[in-house]
Amino acid sequence: MSEKKVVVQRGLWFEEFETGVLYLHRPGRTITEADNVFFTTLTMNTQALHLDAAFSDALPPFNARLVNSMFTLSTLVGLSVTQLTQGTIVGNLGFSDIAFPKPLFHGDTLYAETEVVDKRPSKSRPGEGIVTFAHTGRNQHGDVVATATRKTMVRMRPADDPAQ
Repeated sequence: MSEKKVVVQRGLWFEEFETGVLYLHRPGRTITEADNVFFTTLTMNTQALHLDAAFSDALPPFNARLVNSMFTLSTLVGLSVTQLTQGTIVGNLGFSDIAFPKPLFHGDTLYAETEVVDKRPSKSRPGEGIVTFAHTGRNQHGDVVATATRKTMVRMRPADDPAQ
């Protein structure tokens, strides 16, 4: 009897990333009121736009509570992990160009996509490389609700990797 092939879910090694490739991360994540309140209070953010329905409902232009933009950003990046960086990332190096063109509301579903915009071997850390991602978050209507550029340090494929 032959051994079964085993596949371990992981992100991509540095060598597997190609600039210009767009990854669509599915499934999306429907954001609930509980998610928003928990994240907002957990992070000590007392902004009434996230917590106080009477206040928010009376305030134009949205007349509703908004999902905390830091939760939106965290979820946007989190949706990419399984496909791109699970077990292969060393760490985040920084975020830039963060924008929230439209808000998310309770009950909206966030879908994420990521384009690899740059990559280069690390000059100071052999066996690792820097990959730059452009993340875009869209709601269920296709409206862009968040964008961010993220630089990461990613491991190169180990020499003993059987897939090599």
